[in-house]
Amino acid sequence: MKYFNDNLDKTDITAQHLDTIKKVKQQMTAEETLYDLAELFKVFGDSTRIKILSALFYSEMCVGDIAITLGMTQSAISHQLRVLKQAKLVRYRREGKIVYYALDDDHVKQIFHQGLDHINEGRD
Repeated sequence: MKYFNDNLDKTDITAQHLDTIKKVKQQMTAEETLYDLAELFKVFGDSTRIKILSALFYSEMCVGDIAITLGMTQSAISHQLRVLKQAKLVRYRREGKIVYYALDDDHVKQIFHQGLDHINEGRD
């Protein structure tokens, strides 16, 4: 049996299907892109950020309104909005002194709904 070794000692594993391994390695998404994807999913790993996204599904809102809606401080909301902006999940616009936040695009809703569909799948 042939060994397939990228960074492993040859005694660690043996390849059962070299043709499959080669095909998969050629088709896999680039490692840097997968790292970026993992970082995006980390942003979804905080319940406060999820609550903010959920609220913004229904309307654009200012920090104070989000804070009241979620029963949190403006400071806590502002901190999490900064993270969401950096991840390009929310956008903002200024109207006078008030800054309004909204979901950045429909991809955010799709990601959110896919996650909900997945967790609700086993609850039926």
